[in-house]
Amino acid sequence: MPPAHPFDDDKLREECGIFGVVGVQDASTFVALGLHALQHRGQEAGGIVSHDPDHGFNQARRFGYVRDNFTSQKIMETLPGPIAIGHVRYSTSGSKGQTAIRDVQPFFGEFSMGGAAIAHNGNITNANALRRELIERGSIFQSSSDSECIIHLMARSMGRSIPDRMEEALRKVEGAFSVVAMTRTKLIGVRDPLGVRPLVLGKIGDGWALSSETCALDIIGAEFVREIRPGEMVVINGSGVQSHFPFRPQPSRFCIFEHVYFSRPDSILGGRSVYETRENIGRELAKESPVDADLVCPVPDSGTPAAIGYSLQSGIPYAMGIIRNQYMGRTFIEPTEQIRNMGVRLKLNVNRALIKDKRVILVDDSVVRGTTSRKIKEMILDAGAREVHFRIASPPTAWPCFYGVDTPQREKLLAATMSEDEMCRHLAVDSLKFISLDGLYRAVGEAQGRNAECPQYCDACFSGEYPVEPADMLEQGFEMKPAAE
Repeated sequence: MPPAHPFDDDKLREECGIFGVVGVQDASTFVALGLHALQHRGQEAGGIVSHDPDHGFNQARRFGYVRDNFTSQKIMETLPGPIAIGHVRYSTSGSKGQTAIRDVQPFFGEFSMGGAAIAHNGNITNANALRRELIERGSIFQSSSDSECIIHLMARSMGRSIPDRMEEALRKVEGAFSVVAMTRTKLIGVRDPLGVRPLVLGKIGDGWALSSETCALDIIGAEFVREIRPGEMVVINGSGVQSHFPFRPQPSRFCIFEHVYFSRPDSILGGRSVYETRENIGRELAKESPVDADLVCPVPDSGTPAAIGYSLQSGIPYAMGIIRNQYMGRTFIEPTEQIRNMGVRLKLNVNRALIKDKRVILVDDSVVRGTTSRKIKEMILDAGAREVHFRIASPPTAWPCFYGVDTPQREKLLAATMSEDEMCRHLAVDSLKFISLDGLYRAVGEAQGRNAECPQYCDACFSGEYPVEPADMLEQGFEMKPAAE
């Protein structure tokens, strides 16, 4: 797999998108379209498994974009049948940057009652302990992925059906998971008890679809029915959708960063438009951190809705001061030292005629390492801007995520080692302000802000308060935030 670009590691990255369809002809084609709409959730590799009564289970796994692989008639003809599931990935678990094809999901297993395939979005926080136990009992792992633990746990279960075995397996799993799975005739969807990662249900003709986001339902012409609820398992076959709740009920802790960055702006989360939520974040940011300036400019593309909100609230004109090269993929060019020095200019270019002699507010979704922010600031100043003010549409990212997001080690997060003022000096900008945690909660619809006693969302990357103890990381020496801090 060609290496990622040197400036791609300055964003938090969702690691997976999952999609499944049952009850339609050529289901794999619908899955390929759904995965294309979910490409922002994982661009390293993708896979599809289908089942046809005449040909049994078939699978295809490939590195690269969906459009470069699953638009091939030759490949799609090998995936016949009325039921299929698929997966796109970044590597948050397993050998990051050195992914083997065996790490690419969906994973398939043959059980006494028939075959099953599984695609997982999230991260299992006790995967190392589970893997050790399973290997000691004779399991032979084929991949470095935490998700493979689920298949082996299912194999050891005494459940009488695939859904029963999956239910038993997932009770032993800690962390965050949304799962789409399939048997010969059933499509299965499950969310963890906290509902950290998203999963939605759609209807297409006489068939059904499961997806990480509603935008992927739109692309296949499916009707959004509802979100799969935290702790819910749905089993879908010719008789319809059967639902039950196999886990102990807990207060929901959906990932708040889905609203900030991960999900596509045309998706619906929790009954709210992601675009409108991000615009609200910009409005809250303008209320909390106003500044005199001539232009509000987004860092494209993820900063755009928040920049529009900031402009509308502040009355400062919105402008596209930075233009993104839409055609630069991650495999555009080998990142030699010379290319590394060119850095972000390969991806973004400043609209000089607009920026010259202006006081500019740059709105971005987050600051992770700060490397990209510094380069963008330099580009804006080189174009003749008088002042550069950063406004960030999320609180400072000071803690790593262990629930399915590719996050640097804590010491590499800028906010883990610097105060806001220190970050401002480090980036050498005229001002730097982040939205407050309460402001973010207000923007996503919590009028009273964050409930400190029982937070409404998972915000561990900002607060350091982890709703599920990251057992594997603690074993490796990770230090949790002191309770009194």
